[in-house]
Formats: sequence, C-alpha cells, structure tokens
Amino acid sequence: MTENLNKTLRCFALDGEPVSCEIYGCGHINVTYLAVTASGRRYILQKINDRTFRDVDGLMENISRVTQFLRTRTDDPRSILTLVPTLSGESWLRNEEGCWRVYDFVENSLCLQLPESPADFYESAEGFGRFQQLLSQFPADTLHEVIPNFHNTPDRYRIFHEVLEKDPMGRAAALQPDIEFFLRREEEMATLQNMRVSGTLPTRVAHNDTKLNNVLLDAETRKALCVIDLDTVMPGLSLYDYGDSIRFGAATAAEDEKDLSKVTMSLELFRIYTKGFLHACPGLTDAEVQMLPMGAKTMTLECGLRFLTDYLDGDHYFSIHYPDQNLDRARTQIKLVQDMEEKWQTMKEIVEEERK
Repeated sequence: MTENLNKTLRCFALDGEPVSCEIYGCGHINVTYLAVTASGRRYILQKINDRTFRDVDGLMENISRVTQFLRTRTDDPRSILTLVPTLSGESWLRNEEGCWRVYDFVENSLCLQLPESPADFYESAEGFGRFQQLLSQFPADTLHEVIPNFHNTPDRYRIFHEVLEKDPMGRAAALQPDIEFFLRREEEMATLQNMRVSGTLPTRVAHNDTKLNNVLLDAETRKALCVIDLDTVMPGLSLYDYGDSIRFGAATAAEDEKDLSKVTMSLELFRIYTKGFLHACPGLTDAEVQMLPMGAKTMTLECGLRFLTDYLDGDHYFSIHYPDQNLDRARTQIKLVQDMEEKWQTMKEIVEEERK
C-alpha cells in the first residue's frame, strides 16, 4: 500500500487502521481497490474518474440519496451499497490525488463476468427488476443527469449525422451499407424517447449499466443480492435497463465477434431474463411491458450507432485493442438487431406469456 493510498483511507471513518490496499476487480472507468483494516474489516476504495463524470458532487448526491432510499425498503444491509463517510461526514473526498469514495465490502458475494448457468442470468434479471421495483416511488426527476442525453437515441443520431458530415478519418465511403442500416431505422428509434416525452412511458430511476457483473450474487444461495456500480443512476426508462441487459446478456457471441454467423439473440435467454425481470418488477405499466422488445432493439441499435460513430470519428471514446474493433462491435450490434427483427413476433409472444 502506497503512502498516498494510506493517507486517503485515513480520511474515512473506517473500523481500524488500514493495513493493506490492492487493486481489485475489472472496472474500466474508475480505479478500484480492496482495503483491509487491522480489525479485519474490508472496504472498497474507488478513485472516481472525474474526466468521465465531471459533476462528482451530483453523482455522489445521486448515489447517497438512492442508497438511503433503498435502505428504507429492505432489512438486509448486504443488499444495498453502504457508503462510508469521511471523518468530516461527507460522502466523498477530493485531495491532490483525485476524487475518492469508500463502500463497505459486501461479504460472501459473487461477482460474475459471464453467467455460469441460465440461473445466473435469471438472477441478474431479478436483481435489476427488484432495483426498479424498490425505487418505483423515488422521485426520479430530482436526480442529477450525470451524463446528459445518455440514452436519448435521437440525440445519438444527431451526433452521428455531425460526424458523418465531417467524416474526419475518411472512412464513410467504405461503410455505406452499415451507415444505411442505421439511417433506415432512425425514425423508429425515436419511439422510446417520444413516449417518454409524452408521458406514455414513466420516467424512472434507471441504472443504465445493467451488465451481469453489476449484480452481486449471494455466495451460498447464488440469488441476486446487491446492485452495484451506481455511477450512471439517472432519470430514465425501465426499458433502458431491461433492453441493455438483453443486448449484452442474450447475445450468443462476444461484442467484437468477427464471424457474424455466430451472432444471434438467444430466445431462451430472452425468455429467462424477461421472466425474472417481470417477476421482480410487477409495478411496470402496461405500456412498459408491451414495449420491452422495443427496449431491447433500441438499446442494441443505439449501442451499435455509438460504436460506428466513434469509429468514423477516429476511436476517441471507446477503448480499442486493435484498429477496427469499434467497427466489429458496430457490426455485431447490427446483426443482433437484424436477428431481433426476424424474431420480433416471438419476442412479443414471450413477453405476453411471461407477464401472466
């Protein structure tokens, strides 16, 4: 443990003196450490990426308010992230090294990068569905929008058109089939945003990053235990969370798979997640339930649009490990959307069957 980490930890109200602090986990945005004190208590120390999250005050206010609200809805302290205050009672610390926060470590939990069985995927649906249900009475519009227009798909198209017009890397001419794919669906992809603006779909607290590794499972029961990584908790739609889970979790291949014949959306996994989400979140409106397939399609297409936009713009936003990775990512999302369109009626039937 470096002296700087030790100095930072000593600013928080820990149980005992810190004795170790090591890099932990697989996060890509913040830097995460596992800290241990002389009493044996374990904590998560995170250095918040204030380049990605410029309004750290707003971000931490969101997390504080949401976790405090959730704590009034459950008797299990392990099911809610617990912020450890600084010695002066603040929820986070800024020092010369950056912006920091500390959570209690959730003991006896599992964090899976990929499901080891369909049951694990079901439990992620239970976890995110319960998160939605427990926060259904929270005034979502009072939260800070820490990343403005994050899932405003028409605004993503606006950015796409701007980059396409500039074509700074000269890549557009060779990508006309890919570009046309997105342009043909532009009007349809405004559906969710239009329904949100009109009030047809209620604004809710959205997690906005519903990957499997953001739901901790109980190590003994393997049941969903605690939703983590609350940095992108903002006003949004339940369909954002559901849709991104399907995009990521029901795909049969990696996000950058080059062999597109391997890329499909598994109807079995679609059903498993839909069952768990609807079971855990019975408070969804009829309009929300009916639009679940559109949530999956919109989040998949929007993600592909963002990958292609970044590729056209020179790969500035998403980290890449080889030159055409963002293009490969965009094409897997295109293939997933095409597969959803072919399975559209079946997807709608599954939703109706699982809501009963």
